[in-house]
Amino acid sequence: MQTPSFDTALIERYGGRGPRYTSYPTAVQFQPGFGEAEYRAEVRRSDAAAPDAPLSIYVHIPFCHSLCYYCGCSKIVTRHTERAEDYLGLLIREIELQGALFSRTRTVEQLHLGGGTPTYLDREQMRRLFEALNANFSLCPDGRREFSIEIDPRTVSPADIGALAASGFNRISMGVQDFEADVQQAVNRIQSAEDTGALVRAAREAGFGSVSLDLIYGLPLQTVAGFERTLERVLEMRPDRLAVYSYAHLPQMFRAQRLIHEEQLPEPAVKLEILRTTIERLTGAGYVYIGLDHFALADDELVKAQQRGELQRNFQGYSTHGNSDLVGLGMTSIGQVGDCYAQNAKEVAPYRAALEQGKLPIVKGLLMTADDRIRRSVIQDIMCRGELDYAAVSERSGIEFERYFASEIAHLRPLERDGLIEPTPTGFRVCERGRLLLRAIAMTFDGYLAANRPQQAFSKII
Repeated sequence: MQTPSFDTALIERYGGRGPRYTSYPTAVQFQPGFGEAEYRAEVRRSDAAAPDAPLSIYVHIPFCHSLCYYCGCSKIVTRHTERAEDYLGLLIREIELQGALFSRTRTVEQLHLGGGTPTYLDREQMRRLFEALNANFSLCPDGRREFSIEIDPRTVSPADIGALAASGFNRISMGVQDFEADVQQAVNRIQSAEDTGALVRAAREAGFGSVSLDLIYGLPLQTVAGFERTLERVLEMRPDRLAVYSYAHLPQMFRAQRLIHEEQLPEPAVKLEILRTTIERLTGAGYVYIGLDHFALADDELVKAQQRGELQRNFQGYSTHGNSDLVGLGMTSIGQVGDCYAQNAKEVAPYRAALEQGKLPIVKGLLMTADDRIRRSVIQDIMCRGELDYAAVSERSGIEFERYFASEIAHLRPLERDGLIEPTPTGFRVCERGRLLLRAIAMTFDGYLAANRPQQAFSKII
């Protein structure tokens, strides 16, 4: 796909609120009528249909030592580390229940620990977690695995990085957000570039195959010049991947964000200029713009998958394993198995109550309809490939695309006139001016949005 061009007028016109499409239908559509019985039935169907298909596992570790004011993640901020021991016991019980559902011929090729702060677990607890996963699932050999973990650089040492590699992780993601001292103070996250760089070097020395850094633009007191200084420091570390997220200020949804002084947030024009500068700086330094907020070096697997047309999108963002069934473990985690989505309880008490009764802690979810499956594939093509082939969709879905999506095609015309997309002999492709607005283009095919506008549950597209 092309490097995006930056058109402020188009961004202002199309940059409203909308889904990120880590799933379709999105989590807004999940219903409490979907529970453990429905999930188990879908696992049986998926297992029978593809008994050798690989699996992906996401494990949610919710604990953090301190509160970052910008954070919208599901987390528990506590200094009482014994709570992690209690949670680990519950998590191992869920691993046992989930592992019993899947054929052992299905190997786990992708594993991701997210949070919260996964390294809140100490080395012994991490060992027991891996032991439980290995005892209940078939973890694939080192050569094919993609086992990743998110870390908070403020809470680990270079020696800890080596221990994580020895545990079996080969990919690591580190939160940075911004290296400017005043910005860090405003969001309660003090972290030096020197310490972060030392951990990046330690990860390389320990044999991690991929290092990713996360940044956020739109935080209080950020300026274009200040963020450029952060980018310079980051580029000196030369991570394999970069995620540069837009800060979504939603204090009505996330209590921690009420501690941010709104008058310190950058003006919209400044925020857009930070984004423009970031894209120019990173692409000029050899990074490929994958889509939305993801960048990767040209030889990275994400880039290669996109070039082959195999890039996928799921709850972990852009992925090379997006077609695998995803088993969600831990409170608030979301799994995707076959044609269903299943979300666990968001609080510890109901999570515990279900597991103590020998039940999976699923509280809501969704079983996709035939229409959902068709629209999901269309949205995946737009988000991951930047193009849509009507004939290919018709063939794989058993529909006549132009008739099935007649109203959607009509709604594409303004996007074509504005240069976001251009027609091809069998569909359309996203132009340079549309790369930053993939979400807006994909929303055209979202069957749930028309009845639910305005979409206040979603963040702004840019």
